[in-house]
Amino acid sequence: MSKSKGRGKGAANRPVKGPSKPVANPLVQPKKRRIGPGIVIVGIVVLALVAAVGVDYWRKNSSVEVSSDGRVEPAMITAPGKSGEGVTVGKEGAKTHIDVYLDFRCPHCAEFERETGPAIDALVEDGTATLTYWPMDFVNPEASPRLANAFAAAAANGKALTYADEMFEDFTKAWTTDQLLELGKKLGIGDAKFEAAVKDNSYKGWLDSISDASTKREVTGTPTVFVNGKRLDGEQLTVDGIKAAVSGIS
Repeated sequence: MSKSKGRGKGAANRPVKGPSKPVANPLVQPKKRRIGPGIVIVGIVVLALVAAVGVDYWRKNSSVEVSSDGRVEPAMITAPGKSGEGVTVGKEGAKTHIDVYLDFRCPHCAEFERETGPAIDALVEDGTATLTYWPMDFVNPEASPRLANAFAAAAANGKALTYADEMFEDFTKAWTTDQLLELGKKLGIGDAKFEAAVKDNSYKGWLDSISDASTKREVTGTPTVFVNGKRLDGEQLTVDGIKAAVSGIS
C-alpha cells in the first residue's frame, strides 16, 4: 500500500494569503467631490447680505448732491406751524388752488413729483395757481415724520420747493439727520435755527395737526391731489390731467 504525500515541515503554521489588493488604473481619473446645493445656497445668501449691507451703508452715508441750487422759490403765503394748515406758496389772488398730500418716503409720490412737478411749478410761477404742501407720515413711521419735519424747517426758511424736490430727486438715499442737515447747508439754510429744528423735531405738533386735518378730509393715501377742492382720481394724476382740472375741463 502506497503512502500519501504529507505536507512539508511547518506547512500547518504558514498563513493563508487572501486576495491581492487591486492596483489603481493610472489612466482613470478619481472622482471629484461635488459641492452640495446647500453650500451653494449659503454662499449666495452670504453674498446677498454683504451687498445689502453695502447698499444700506451707501444710503446712509453718501454725500448730498444738489441739482436745483439757485432755483427761484415761490413766495410763501402760509408758513409751516399754523395748526391744521399746510404750507402754501405762490402768488396771492390766483384763481386756482392745488393741494398735494405727500409722503417723502412714498415711491408713488416720488414718481408723481418727477412726472408732474415741473408742470405744477410752472402754474405756480405764472400765477395761475397756488400750491399747498401737506406732508404726511403714512409710509414709514420712523423716517416719514423725520423728513416731513425737516421739510417744514426748510419751508420756514423759504426753501419749501427746492428742499422737497431734492429729497424726491434722490429717493434712494436714506436721508439721515446728517444728510438732511447737509442738504440744508447746500441750499443755504444751514444755520443754527434750522439745525435745531431738524434735530429737535420742532414741528411734530404741527405735523400732528396736519394728520388730523387730512383725516377729516378723508385722505387715506399718498399722493392725493385736490384742485379747487375737488379730489382728482388716479388717472388724473398726470400733467394733462392736472392741466385739464386747472382749466376747468374734467
